[in-house]
Amino acid sequence: MIFPIAREDRERYEAIKAGNKILLTGLTGGIASGKSTVAGFINELGGAIIDFDILARQVVRPGEKAWGRIVEYFGKGILLDNGELDRKKISGIIFLDAEKRKILEGFTHPAIGEAFVKEVERAAAEKKKTILLGVVPLLIECSMQELFHAIVLVYIPREKQIDRLIERDGITMDGAINIINAQRPIDEKVGHADFVINNSGTVEETKIQVKGFWDKLMELREEIRKKSRLLP
Repeated sequence: MIFPIAREDRERYEAIKAGNKILLTGLTGGIASGKSTVAGFINELGGAIIDFDILARQVVRPGEKAWGRIVEYFGKGILLDNGELDRKKISGIIFLDAEKRKILEGFTHPAIGEAFVKEVERAAAEKKKTILLGVVPLLIECSMQELFHAIVLVYIPREKQIDRLIERDGITMDGAINIINAQRPIDEKVGHADFVINNSGTVEETKIQVKGFWDKLMELREEIRKKSRLLP
């Protein structure tokens, strides 16, 4: 599956990437691996953060185009009393029906892509922001590597992933395993990453790794800038 971005949006995005004024980094990992924690540390160091989970919620707010298409297809029975989508109900539907999941993604993904490009443009316009981190849970599954200068994976072993998901969401072990099995195994994602942050230890240990990662990003940013200045 390739994440869809409209041609005009893609052209604007590629112009920003080619300009090399801002380093575009993609952050991914499995569910409950700690992506938000790592992104928070990067934000503290000065990076701009664009979280696809947040964009996904924004594009389906009542009145948005994607919201209208979802309601038209699935019916008003998937709405809460306040008009927002009942995420649990929708999740239950698409978990059992792959075709309906594809249809839902056809409504939401283009809108997320458009919102992402707008956020990148906004970040690129801020001269103080030189590193942008796109937090994308399904970055590798959606073949989005080419959108970024570098990819970082937040890694924890499968066993810890299960434990943290049970603790975080208050679900059973079987429920956690089913959710994790629906995703690409985290060990398979390691080979697609330029950097790996092991988040299986303490918060302080992770923070130290993130600082080292940030320093490497700064070095990479300067390398790319130097190469771009040498090109005709």
